[in-house]
Amino acid sequence: MPFIPHTKKDVQEMLATIGIDKVDTLFEEIPKNLRIAKLDNVLEGLSELELSQQMEVRAESDAQLLCFIGAGAYEHFIPAAVWQIATRGEFMTAYTPYQAEASQGSLQLIYEYQTMMANLMQLDVSNASLYEGASALAEAILMAARLHKKDKVKILLPRTVHPHYRHTVETIVKQQAIELIEVPYHKTTGRIDLNLLAKFATEDVAALVIPQPNFFGALEAVDELTDWARDHKIFSIGVVNPLAMTLLKPPGQWGTNGVDIACGEGQPLGIPLASGGPYYGFLCCKQALVRQMPGRIVGQTVDLDGKRGFVLTLQAREQHIRRGKATSNICTNQGLMVTASTIFMSLMGAKGLRRLAELSHQRTRELTVMLQTIPGVQQVFSAPFFNEVVFKINKPAKEVLAELAKSRIQGGYALSETYPELQDCILIAATETKTSVDLAMLRDQLAHLLAGGKLVCHG
Repeated sequence: MPFIPHTKKDVQEMLATIGIDKVDTLFEEIPKNLRIAKLDNVLEGLSELELSQQMEVRAESDAQLLCFIGAGAYEHFIPAAVWQIATRGEFMTAYTPYQAEASQGSLQLIYEYQTMMANLMQLDVSNASLYEGASALAEAILMAARLHKKDKVKILLPRTVHPHYRHTVETIVKQQAIELIEVPYHKTTGRIDLNLLAKFATEDVAALVIPQPNFFGALEAVDELTDWARDHKIFSIGVVNPLAMTLLKPPGQWGTNGVDIACGEGQPLGIPLASGGPYYGFLCCKQALVRQMPGRIVGQTVDLDGKRGFVLTLQAREQHIRRGKATSNICTNQGLMVTASTIFMSLMGAKGLRRLAELSHQRTRELTVMLQTIPGVQQVFSAPFFNEVVFKINKPAKEVLAELAKSRIQGGYALSETYPELQDCILIAATETKTSVDLAMLRDQLAHLLAGGKLVCHG
């Protein structure tokens, strides 16, 4: 993106044009108690050279590690053509395509993306992305709350939902009189206990969130959960890994009538890990709920000459009114991520996507068998899984992971910080990017450490 500085004269001319004296006036809508004069964790300004040097050091710390972390972000194969095409000049200025006659390329791409996502989820409509998976879930919950049309709103948010998603949801909805009720998980299976749901069924409950796979990698009993919600007149919200949906039953087919809303993180579809982002969130729903969907929808039509064209057919209240009354957030950066995902899905095709999912599951099964041969390693939950499994080890998990990192192996995610009851438990993921040699290397290093051996360093 070009760097376009503003001089003091430029700023004064802009302020004069909109009829105000100072920049601070633009922020008067934000209550004073919400403004922060200084951000403790944000460094002072750096020169371009200093910033480049710091970024290189940080990028190097993430490079060429053998990654088994998962936990919401997954290393997948991305054809080289994806980002060669996505970063072409035609897409670099893909800001909101308000002017249809000048934005047919962007509009067609969004139309293709929405069609693919709706097919993948087996639901009627898809929006044009949100910031990331966590805020997409928050938007789905706000959508269900609006549809519930009652003063008191409760949401059943299982403990098997990604902990970062739960924190984000709490931050976004806590000011809107929405109560979040945590649903525990079954200690043996690692998934939602249907027998415990009955006590949560009240008329104030607007929605049940159903993760698939859940944060422990376990596959939830989605058919039973969706039908339970429908029987109690509760909206169902599926939070899914989109790549896994090419192998598992998609949310639109769960239970008797499918879920009402599906959302999640789009990163597995052609977006690199990139030290944690940027990623994007997706959201799909049934046709009957589309008026409450956040974001925008592109439709296909014909012009006066009968030629095919694309237009924005639905824009939720987001940018044309005061920020406090907006129903969603969306930005240009996510447009670039969606562009890459659309190209990725086009190049891979349905068979290619399913093959990636199959290989990911196969590698995880191989790894699970390998790790269970190590004395002191035990699989924690019994439910079926997709590409992640929880293991308990006989030594402090954080210390073992730190030792593995010295050997350039990111061995997994320690669960104790977000699940104190799962001390010394590690969430480990494998995808199609891992070879048999990679799996054996993790097994050998982990076995060596747990047996009290010294580290074998590589690279």
